[in-house]
Amino acid sequence: DAFATLAFQYQSETRDTLIVHIGEQLVDNHINRDPQGTIRYQKIKVPVSPEVSEYALQIKPDKRNTKSVAIQLPDSFPVLMPFRYAELEGAQGQMKAEDFTQLFYHGYWEDDASYFTCSDSTLNRIWDLCKYSIKATTFAGLYVDGDRERIPYEADAYLNQLSHYTTDREYAMARRTVEYFMKHPTWPTEWQLHVALMFHADYLYTGNTELVTKYYEELKHKTLMELRGEDGLISSENATPAFMEKLGFTDPKDRLKDIVDWPPAQKDTGWKLATEEGERDGFVFKPINTVVNCFYYRNLEIITEFARLLNKHEEAKELQQLTLKVRQAINDQLFDERAGVYVDGVGTDHASLHSNMLALAFNIVPEEHVKSVADFIKSRGMACSVYGSQYLLEAMYNANEGDYALQLMTATHDRSWYNMIEIGSTMTLEAWDMKYKPNSDWNHAWGATPANIIPRYLWGIQPKTPGCTTVTIRPQMGGLTSSAIKVPTIRGSIKADYVRHPDETESYHVEIPANMSGEFYFKRESVARVVLNGVELDIDQDIILLQPGVNDLELF
Repeated sequence: DAFATLAFQYQSETRDTLIVHIGEQLVDNHINRDPQGTIRYQKIKVPVSPEVSEYALQIKPDKRNTKSVAIQLPDSFPVLMPFRYAELEGAQGQMKAEDFTQLFYHGYWEDDASYFTCSDSTLNRIWDLCKYSIKATTFAGLYVDGDRERIPYEADAYLNQLSHYTTDREYAMARRTVEYFMKHPTWPTEWQLHVALMFHADYLYTGNTELVTKYYEELKHKTLMELRGEDGLISSENATPAFMEKLGFTDPKDRLKDIVDWPPAQKDTGWKLATEEGERDGFVFKPINTVVNCFYYRNLEIITEFARLLNKHEEAKELQQLTLKVRQAINDQLFDERAGVYVDGVGTDHASLHSNMLALAFNIVPEEHVKSVADFIKSRGMACSVYGSQYLLEAMYNANEGDYALQLMTATHDRSWYNMIEIGSTMTLEAWDMKYKPNSDWNHAWGATPANIIPRYLWGIQPKTPGCTTVTIRPQMGGLTSSAIKVPTIRGSIKADYVRHPDETESYHVEIPANMSGEFYFKRESVARVVLNGVELDIDQDIILLQPGVNDLELF
């Protein structure tokens, strides 16, 4: 599937009309002429004549994704539509596949900037699906939400950004999207709280401080700290029209609304395209919302770091105190000691997957409660959307539950990436399956979470210092017996191989660029000996310092 048009060669002996069908889905080995939701299909008539032998398909623009609020493509582009199949009717004479070319429009991309392979064939297919989805959705020059609207949304863009960084060495599109959001916000409360996450990812992966310096004051509004009460916790109900204007909203009627996950259940909104259950695991909405405040806590950590970066030392001290206050308030007011889980908000005893996975993903959970929270999360399965899976998987890896995280990524039920492949898509879907969001599209990058989770958590390769001067490698391979990976960074590529031998000895071969150092983490309690480049090390701590170049590790 690609955002594309079709060019073809055809020699007609008479004036005639060809019928061309293009679409994303097959039914009985033919393009589905009446697909569900926003799965794409068009029927296009092409006049042909003996005087012409080369043709370009004139795709009809879609009314919704060409509105003024949508990202407009350059005038030099033809109309594009995502399709993976083409059929012709009415053709005369010999036709060859080589006569047809899908003209694929995408941003600058180097396919060999990254790779991943492992002993699990299902995970290999999922990686390929997710990596390709990131490439294919770069067509607009900004991170958009798929083909239905072609509008940037903050949460979609953050997930897209992370996966773009781990699949290609390209940072301009993320930066451009970040700047777009400063003037074009969207309504969900948590989406505003993703903007600081995008700023921080840009800073961490590139070391560039330009965006932070330029937008620091405006970004403070995006943390929503002005909506806090005496206990430090925030509520979207405190957002006034004047505050909405600070966020970049221009309509006096604009309001924030907590979203938690999407789509909602029909009972929550009455929305006819929502399913009966929705993707919120029965979340109970209260003015003080646990999911919102977990995001808020992470925003405070980020804005505190940025204050220090800009030498605003007194402000950084105040922000640090507020950060600690909020963490304490979350654990005091939103944690159920008896049940060992986080409830959904002040005034309810209901605990959802989302409240607990966000607390664990953002390291809010005290060490003594990590097990009970992780156990609760594991009891809920994939009770979140493809968007929520980002934080579910981060939470599991943070709790050293790599085995379970791998099970989630390689699952074959209808709430899995495998299901997207099985139903015939070659880009990630907007939802797990059409029955969970009947108006879904088949080209949504926010569904490509494994493209960043595999490098950043399964292999555990992440920047420790801005600009990747130092990286951490904290692998949690689960049941994999072998793997190889290449991860792009602004300083060059990190390449690594892994083998678990029959005697349970583990071998890692890690190549680090010349201008980078690495820290390799392992579970000291399960390792008796460590050998680095033929030299046995004292293992009085769980970190091995890696040098630029080749590092061969043996864990016994």
